[in-house]
Amino acid sequence: MNEKAWHYWKDYWKGVQAPENVSAWSFGTDEDELAGLVVRGIKTATCSLYEEYVAENDPLPEEGEYSIVLDSNEEPAAIIRTNKVTIMPMNEVPESFAFREGEGDRSYTYWWNAHEKFFRPLMEELGKEFTEDTAVVCEEFELIDARDR
Repeated sequence: MNEKAWHYWKDYWKGVQAPENVSAWSFGTDEDELAGLVVRGIKTATCSLYEEYVAENDPLPEEGEYSIVLDSNEEPAAIIRTNKVTIMPMNEVPESFAFREGEGDRSYTYWWNAHEKFFRPLMEELGKEFTEDTAVVCEEFELIDARDR
């Protein structure tokens, strides 16, 4: 976590014991746009490839974890709290989840096309084939604080 994110975290919890389970990260594409959607309360979900966690030996996100969303300049934009984590085949992700991702016109078609375009090359980099039932990690979160910018 960079120094700006750390200070934002500590300032938010000033006078109260801050939770210990926090990370700082930016979205994989369009960092500024997606951080802006979070700040405006439009984006309340995100998903990622399960195989990336496996390949990088990273722990899966957990309910109750806090995150600091960063923009493309690694400036903190918001604090979110993960409320639900579900691993499922991509072709079983419900339309309601696609809507909560808040991107494009918020339709399932837009969501599918954007994620397939993003996930297909990542799977190739991992030496795997992208299929309709590729496993994804679906996270639902709530906005805790949006930073004044």
